Order: sequence, then C-alpha cells, then structure tokens
Amino acid sequence: MDTSHQNNEFEKGRGAQLNTPNRFHATAYAIEHPEAIDDWEKEKTPTQYFLESGKTVLNKIESPDLNMEYSLNPYQGCEHGCVYCYARNSHEYWGFSAGKDFESKIVIKKKAPELLREMFSSKRWKVSPISLSGNTDPYQPIERKLELTRKILEICLEYKNPIGIITKNALILRDLDILKELAQKDLVSVFVSVTSMDEDLRRKLEPRTSAYTQRIRVIKELSEAGIYCGVMNAPIIPGINDTHMYEVLRQASLAGAKTAGYTVVRLNGAIGAIFKNWLEHTFPDRAQKVLNLIADCHGGKLNDSRFKVRMSGEGNYADMIKQQFNLYRKQFNLDQDRFQFNLNEFVRMKPGQLRLF
Repeated sequence: MDTSHQNNEFEKGRGAQLNTPNRFHATAYAIEHPEAIDDWEKEKTPTQYFLESGKTVLNKIESPDLNMEYSLNPYQGCEHGCVYCYARNSHEYWGFSAGKDFESKIVIKKKAPELLREMFSSKRWKVSPISLSGNTDPYQPIERKLELTRKILEICLEYKNPIGIITKNALILRDLDILKELAQKDLVSVFVSVTSMDEDLRRKLEPRTSAYTQRIRVIKELSEAGIYCGVMNAPIIPGINDTHMYEVLRQASLAGAKTAGYTVVRLNGAIGAIFKNWLEHTFPDRAQKVLNLIADCHGGKLNDSRFKVRMSGEGNYADMIKQQFNLYRKQFNLDQDRFQFNLNEFVRMKPGQLRLF
C-alpha cells in the first residue's frame, strides 16, 4: 500500500495524493525512497468498480445530532475525490484505503433499489424520511450510467415515502421529473453542497465535482420547479474557505435557496494524514497555520467525534465562524422554517402489485 509522503508530483483529478494504511490490515507496504526506484514511477490512478450483494440497504442512524432516522448509500467510495470527506474512513471496512482507494475503488450496491422495494413492502417498515445518501454522493459520475439513484427515487415516489438528498453534482437535474412529483406532496427536500465560489480552489479541494456555478444553477432550477432546496456550506476549513461563506450564501439565496447549514472540518482517523499531505502539496506556505486553526476548533486536536460539538466545533475560532454564518444566514433570508416531510401519503404494496387509481 502506497504510504509515501515524499513524491511532490501532484496528481490532477484526485484529491488524496496517497493511500494511508488500512487500520484493519496487519501489514502494508510503502515507498521509502521513491527517487531511487524506477518501478515506483507515478502513474494516473484508474477508477475501478466492485459489485456488492448485501441483503440490507437502509442504515439506521444512531447519531443524536443528525435529523434523519435512516440513510441509504447506493455507492461506497466517491469519485468526486473531496480531500476532506469524513466518509473516507468507512472505506477501510471494505478492505480499501481511505486515501486514493476511496475515490478510485467504488463499491456499487446494484441491488439497492430492489432491496428498498422489499423493505417498503414489508409490514415491519414504518414510514420515515430517508437520507440519500448520508455517506457518499448519490450523483457521483457512475450514476449517469447505472441510474441507481433514479430508480430509488422512482420507488420512493411509487410508495410515497419521503426522502432527503444532499449532493454536489448537477446530474441531479436529470431527475427533475421525479423530484417535481415528490415535491407536490412534500416528499422531498434537497441540499446542495457549495464549499466556496472560487473555482481554482474547487479543482484542488473537490477535483471531480460539478463547478460551483453549476451547483448554484441546480439550486435555481430546483427552486423554480417548486422543490424545497437549501445550501450546505460545508465543510468550513479555517484558513482555506472560512472567508468565502458570505458569497456562497449570497448566491445561494439569489438562486432561491430557503435555508443554509454548515459544518467545521474535522480530520478523524486516516483523514488527518490525507489532508495534511494535501495541504503540504497545495498550500505549503500556510499548511501549519491551517492545521493550528482546525485544532483550535476541536480542543487542540485535529479530530473530534463528540456528538453535538463534532459538527460545529468549539472555542473562539469556532464561535467566530458560527456568529458570521448566522449573520449572513439571516441577512440573506436563509433562516426560514425547517422543511416538514409529509408522512401521511405512504402506501404499502406487495412487490409486483399495481397501484389502483
């Protein structure tokens, strides 16, 4: 497993620049002296896909600081390559690294729509909003071909089960027809993640995502179609994009967003080494300052898993971020009431049963 921090060549199109060791593996291999070994010459990392055939599709959310009860992830790993992504650590459960593997070895849950239909048809299911996807983006590039997310939305519409979506990919507009129908009965809300409006930063921070202007367009088109839409300005990375929130919230508001949220970056598990390496490649002049500011938001550490404070941080710098965000949120009328999912429309059907009108 490549754990090298030594090669200064930056691979464009990838967020992580190394593979960190998998904590569940007893052994790993590393490049100790890459300049002396011709066989280790750096090549572009191809994307590979792996099929998963599990028997369950919904994950019960136990975290008390999250609003949804269930999440559904049709994909594990994410080709978007956001270097800060908290979901990277979960890739180790699949036997992969949280680094380059996370964005180049994508696990596909091809049976997800079928399993969801079975769940909705079961008497054990009590109607509840589902978060799509909660871990990795349901509209990452492979979705264009496989359409697992679209099939999931079709099943939610068929059974009238509410669903919440968060994405940073303009591919969501492909499914505008289904989203409109869901919205007519208050069965869907969408949050679009917008980290900054600096396109040069996006290419470094989130290399395979939709452009920021495209994400603002998504908010506009969803809002004009009557779909409740908010903006997620996350994560806030002190010293990188903490001064960008004003413009993000301003443009999101002009596009029709109804609400806004944020989180402060936290570097749990392998993400610490991945992010540090990225910082040293990308912003060497301020790498240590950024790390110090992140630590200032988490009690002197880069990571924090405590419920209630892990998302927003604590301390002077975290308080300043919170105050600024709330000020802009109010200024741009993004503090409207939280969307209420309609739980009264759900219709249970047996697999293969046709709905009667």
